[in-house]
Amino acid sequence: MTASSLRGPSDPTVQPVPASVVEQVDAADTTLSNPKRAVVALGSNLGNRLETLQGAVDALEDTPGVRIKAVSPVYETEPWGVAPGSQPSYYNAVIMLKTTLPPSSLLERAHAIEEAFNRVRDEHWGPRTRDVDNCALPDVLDDHPPLTLPHPRAHERAFVLAPWFDVDPEAQLPGRGSVAELLTAVTRHGVAARGDLELRLPE
Repeated sequence: MTASSLRGPSDPTVQPVPASVVEQVDAADTTLSNPKRAVVALGSNLGNRLETLQGAVDALEDTPGVRIKAVSPVYETEPWGVAPGSQPSYYNAVIMLKTTLPPSSLLERAHAIEEAFNRVRDEHWGPRTRDVDNCALPDVLDDHPPLTLPHPRAHERAFVLAPWFDVDPEAQLPGRGSVAELLTAVTRHGVAARGDLELRLPE
């Protein structure tokens, strides 16, 4: 099975996987032999935010070499690092997945999903139709831009830690300690669970 056979030719999220891993990913697509766990954070504060997050969940699940294992509850959060009221609030969630993709390819896929929804990266902490961040792979530390694992600010952001704790109360953020302890150390001001909203786990 090839990557192209899983999507239509007009799928805007399609992006090239490095040739060195295509054969490995295709071979492991149905069994995910020796997969690694990964944590991906999602966020959106433009357009239909819930629909946008669901689109990211679906696109990741449709990626060869990726299988989503858990989707967190949705949180509504105030924008980070900007004046109050200057942007719409965010919907945030966290996905737990297993993957045979190397971190760099998972990052490329995340960027392709963002670009499919016309995210523009010209404003620091600007509004985002969709934000897809690789937060952590257990036991993986990598400080070589453009990919830094774990995410350099994940340990101080309740909108990442709270949904992450919901799907994995025993989670550890590599190099920082337990997500539960990190969550108790940060403020939850402006971060609220939305029990009336739900993301669907792909079947």
